[in-house]
Amino acid sequence: MLGDIITSKTRIRLLTRFFLNSSSTAYLRELASEFGVSTNGIREELKQMLDSKLMKCRKAGRQVLYQANEDHPLFPELRSMVKKSLGMDQIVESVIARLGDLEEAYLIDDYAVGRDSGIIDLLLVGNINEYHLNDLSRKTERYIGRKIRSLVLSREEFERMRPKLQERPRLMLWQCEDWSARKEPS
Repeated sequence: MLGDIITSKTRIRLLTRFFLNSSSTAYLRELASEFGVSTNGIREELKQMLDSKLMKCRKAGRQVLYQANEDHPLFPELRSMVKKSLGMDQIVESVIARLGDLEEAYLIDDYAVGRDSGIIDLLLVGNINEYHLNDLSRKTERYIGRKIRSLVLSREEFERMRPKLQERPRLMLWQCEDWSARKEPS
């Protein structure tokens, strides 16, 4: 979808990288290595995005660290476009919202930092019918053109594995309103 509007593949990758998870940061050389392109191509796209205030940067030692500008008036719309182009809206609508006793859903690993690897990793916490999950995932995969890989954990398993899971990039996609109210201390 973004490819029909934006002709620069590098700019699309930068938008995906920074606008899917706006807390994501990166250095110029890190981006060049990740995308497999020259630093000059990345630098030019970043300059244009900085000039338009879509991105912001700050010095970190001798290097410059880049990040999406959440204060830009177009930030919500661009983030929504990125999510739609990756199929995140369909995942939430088609899979997560229909799973039954789901407490929390996270995007983990590559997509959590904005890398479009083609495999969307989900961490689902709750009591979920895995047959129903697989059926919904297959249907959604055909629609969005990406593979969905799910890790389903009970609340107890999630709490036990929390230290290991916190080492992995993650982005919350969904949380049950009842669950957030239940876990608040009284």
